[in-house]
Amino acid sequence: MSEFEYEVSLTVRFRDIDAMGHVNNAVYATYLEQARVQFIEDVIGEPLMETGAVVADLHIDFERPIDWGEEVTVAVRAGELGTSSIPLEYEIHADGDVAATAETLMVTFDPEAREPRPMPDAWRERIQEHQGN
Repeated sequence: MSEFEYEVSLTVRFRDIDAMGHVNNAVYATYLEQARVQFIEDVIGEPLMETGAVVADLHIDFERPIDWGEEVTVAVRAGELGTSSIPLEYEIHADGDVAATAETLMVTFDPEAREPRPMPDAWRERIQEHQGN
């Protein structure tokens, strides 16, 4: 995970386990959400619900199942920022092994106009500073 500067530790809950005995595929999106919320709040410095940013795209590549009792971490980093887009890349690790990789595309959104709006310069600066750019 050396390429990722930000990491969140998560606990596999009993409710995350499906009939196959491992974490249900849909729960991976929840793990990404937990990491994304914390990343945005820690790096941008604002609660996600107040940013007006929404997820426009989500893609997950499953590498291996996550089982009950495994230590789970989600590493997050921002990709190349657009005018209104914040691409995020993830690695979900279970007991140190990559269990999934993922990408989301967040878009800064004006809820009144119901259209994308430019990302505030301060957000761009904070993300770039966090990543050493």
